[in-house]
Amino acid sequence: MIGRMEVFLFTVAASIAALAGGITALRSRKWLNRALALTAGLVLGLVMFDLLPEIFDIVKNDNLDSVYPMIAMTTGFLLFHTFERWVPVHEASEEAYGPHRHPRLGTVRAVALTGHSFMDGLSIGVAFQASSSVGLAVALAVVGHRFADGFDTTTFMVFHKNKLRQIKGWLWLVVLMPIVGGLLSLAFNLSEKVLGIYLAFFAGLILYVAASNLLPQAHSKNSSRNSFGLTLLGVAFIFLVTRFV
Repeated sequence: MIGRMEVFLFTVAASIAALAGGITALRSRKWLNRALALTAGLVLGLVMFDLLPEIFDIVKNDNLDSVYPMIAMTTGFLLFHTFERWVPVHEASEEAYGPHRHPRLGTVRAVALTGHSFMDGLSIGVAFQASSSVGLAVALAVVGHRFADGFDTTTFMVFHKNKLRQIKGWLWLVVLMPIVGGLLSLAFNLSEKVLGIYLAFFAGLILYVAASNLLPQAHSKNSSRNSFGLTLLGVAFIFLVTRFV
């Protein structure tokens, strides 16, 4: 049985993290690089030490052709890459936005992050269907990068001169969507085979987020000297959680 309380608590934590990111964007970006560095490590550790082993177990125990999870993982990776070609989703530097500023661009990006936020909450719930350890690892990684989502939503809309009322409205949607996704996950149970394919899709998506968004921002020229150490700490933490907890 799905840990309903765990799903609810972790999606609430993810929402609070996004809210904290939005507030930070309105006040200071002092801790952003460090938060992203740690989150990148958590995400990489999650994929390598938790999601992939869980997917391999499902492939073995349920006679699932391994090509399907690999297709799903590749699809998740390329889907986010393709989407970013049209809508910049995770750029924290003002230089990356280009010379054109328009409130509609800020709104489009907020819509994209709202959908992404919903998927984050849904993924927490689905991960707990696999096992408590998978659910915990996914939840930690999601909570970590939700800070960046809240920060990016606010920063991008401020840059494109959206009104403060609009910024706050979209930020609240980004903040609340993980809870909505998490609650929806409680309404159904996936079969083991479908669960393995979905986890692979999610693994591909967040692997792209870590490789192309979190790590470059975390280790930019403005990052602190201990950013690399925080990334290693995130990877090590997930390794220890998956092996010994």
